[in-house]
Amino acid sequence: MVRHIAVSAIALAIALGSAPVTAQEQAESETAAATIAADNALLADWTGPYGGVPPWDKIETKDFIPAVDAAIALAKTDIDAITSNKAKPTFENTIAALEESGDALTRLQNLFGVYSGNLNTGDVPDIELVVYPKLAAFYDEVNQNDALFKRVSAVYDGKAKKKLKPEEQRLLEDHYKGFVRNGANLDDAGKKRVAEINQRLATLGTQFTQNLLKDEETVTWVEKKTDLKGLPQSIIDGMAETAKANGKPGKWAVLNTRSAADPFLTYADNRALREKVWRAFVNRGDNGDAEDNNAIIAETLKLRAERSKLLGYPTYAHWAIERQMAKTPDAAMDLMMRVWPKAVARVKEEVADMQAIADAEGAVVTIEPWDYRYYAEKVRKSKYDLDFNLVKPYMQLEKLREGMFWAAGQLYGFSFEPIDDAPTFNPDVRVWKVLGADGDLVGLWYFDPYARTGKGSGAWMTEYRGQEKLAGDIKPIVSNNSNFIKGKPGEPVLISWDDAETLFHEFGHALHGLNSNVKYPSQAGTNVPRDYVEFPSQLNERWLMTPEVMNRFLVHYETGEPLPQALVDKIKAAKTFNQGFATVEYLMSALVDMKLHLAGDADIDPDAFERETLEALGAPKEIVMRHRTPQFGHIFSGEGYAAGYYSYLWADSITADAAEAFVEAGSFYDKETAKKLHDYVMSVGDSIDPAEGFRKFRGRDVDTSALLRDRGFPVD
Repeated sequence: MVRHIAVSAIALAIALGSAPVTAQEQAESETAAATIAADNALLADWTGPYGGVPPWDKIETKDFIPAVDAAIALAKTDIDAITSNKAKPTFENTIAALEESGDALTRLQNLFGVYSGNLNTGDVPDIELVVYPKLAAFYDEVNQNDALFKRVSAVYDGKAKKKLKPEEQRLLEDHYKGFVRNGANLDDAGKKRVAEINQRLATLGTQFTQNLLKDEETVTWVEKKTDLKGLPQSIIDGMAETAKANGKPGKWAVLNTRSAADPFLTYADNRALREKVWRAFVNRGDNGDAEDNNAIIAETLKLRAERSKLLGYPTYAHWAIERQMAKTPDAAMDLMMRVWPKAVARVKEEVADMQAIADAEGAVVTIEPWDYRYYAEKVRKSKYDLDFNLVKPYMQLEKLREGMFWAAGQLYGFSFEPIDDAPTFNPDVRVWKVLGADGDLVGLWYFDPYARTGKGSGAWMTEYRGQEKLAGDIKPIVSNNSNFIKGKPGEPVLISWDDAETLFHEFGHALHGLNSNVKYPSQAGTNVPRDYVEFPSQLNERWLMTPEVMNRFLVHYETGEPLPQALVDKIKAAKTFNQGFATVEYLMSALVDMKLHLAGDADIDPDAFERETLEALGAPKEIVMRHRTPQFGHIFSGEGYAAGYYSYLWADSITADAAEAFVEAGSFYDKETAKKLHDYVMSVGDSIDPAEGFRKFRGRDVDTSALLRDRGFPVD
């Protein structure tokens, strides 16, 4: 997942309304902003090596709110300079100027976004409730700035448009349609209502996240050693560390996050405890208490529907998907419903296999959701003689990181060197400089691997600084964040196969940012359509299973011996194992997301809607949504993936086809294919249409049948 902090060039170039600004007001604003900026590290240019680094060692949370106010004043001068320009509007003095504006605000948003996502404790939650509504109001003001929109429209409608370079024409269109899609053509009453809605949504999204974080800080206690039966020692050690951190040394605790819950549900023999851990996890945000998210969801959906109608769209889903590759909700639904029945049919087979094992063992149980992972692991052992407990000693976090680096070197010519001259926001965070094949600096990569209080769950990639060439040769700074559980001090951290795939996935996003080679900031790196952005990351997962990585980097943490070929063969043989579960679990979330946002302004009880939708789809009772509605941060913490969770499947269709290109070339390290991937996907960002980029890479449009083949489903 990509967490875009500074969401767009227009959003960064903040206008404080469309009313004229007097010279005195502007001078006072500039003076006040300069005074605050001089003493506030959040606003200053980043200094130090590598083109400047984030000043984590100088940040104090008390500075965030005054920094926001000062950044507004600084951005105001940039926008006013554009709107007061007496020269005829041109691409350079309007569109390019917008791209260059709001530098201080960009830096501030990036710093605050990283801080609130990783250090959300103390006064940070209260600061969020002030900052995000302010930013939402600013975005509305720039989108509703009549003078600015008139200049953009003049360039868009002008004859000189035809003479622009293709990437300039694409950028111009994105800016123009960004204004229109956000209400620039509405009357004053409509603009006012859109602004009110956006500010309220900013507050609701922040409250949703804070509620979820509070529920994820809870633990399930394990009091007796006998209740640990079945769990690998590495998991037990992690539970002991969690208990110690929660004030009960000598006990064991399961943190209420996916990284902690999934392994427990896979291996713990104690069925009652599995159910307890499962219920705590799937009921996050849905407990009828102060952290319950259902009322927030209902209001959010109503407001999104109202705003979409004001903007001329039948539903929020139509508004959200218009600028994606899918273009329409129907196209997204068509792909999902092509896969859904095949995945459900596979689940029935998987459940039958699990029930047979449970019956053979004499367990008087009917497979329930808290049994699925546990018995699926038994089926894996039975069908493929594959016990991932035997694989885990070879899955060292640090060696896997080295494997990611090595593969990136083979594909893109990158090398990674650790540095200690860039400050970090936590001692667990480490930094590498990334060099190209020519030895020149490409950018920086920050790695924040461990769970902590106040850190969002899951794994993601963030850009601290995007690549661009408009304001000079600006090098990207990217990070990968995970939530692995520390084991005993001094011992290597061992992770699961699934976690290793996620590690490679998120690193794929980082490589997308690092490979970027474009001029304009809002076209750089991962600033591509949402249903395309997951393609490079999903493709990067494929390098984990290449023999070159497995033989070099999957080595035993005690002996240093590589993963035995017999285990390698079993992993490959089991590649499509449990795809019914993985696909249905995901699609349940994606389909509920889409249907929620196609429901218009209906009164929605989130729990009832979720239940009734899944019943109508014929969802298997043995599986719950990967992200149940009250904890679905992808779509309710903000709007990044709202009506867009389908995008993982859309991108996976592209991924499966792209992977076949490497297979056809004879190697995942084929230089010619890797160069095409770099030239037409990884380096171009949104400077060209993604569909065009893929055609140049593959030589044709996407073959969606590759997705079915990849998952082991029958092809129509």
